[in-house]
Amino acid sequence: MLVLPEELTHGTATACCRMLAQALRSDPAREAIADASALKVFDSSALAVLLECRREALAQGKSFAVSRLHPRLQALASLYGVGELLPVAP
Repeated sequence: MLVLPEELTHGTATACCRMLAQALRSDPAREAIADASALKVFDSSALAVLLECRREALAQGKSFAVSRLHPRLQALASLYGVGELLPVAP
């Protein structure tokens, strides 16, 4: 499982993206789930990171879903028209 940090903003997005990509590559699971439960401080960069994780997971032949996405971030994803790209994990 990929775990998002408490803060994911423009200033931390690049490092977070690298960390999550490395975790994706080292995890043999066929399903990548990003746990967003710790995420408290974020901006639209959090969506960019999640979309990059999705792209990386799909490139590795894995499915991708997000667990416990903050309602404000869900609303932002819908506003930007990318909500369907970030399915909710069961």
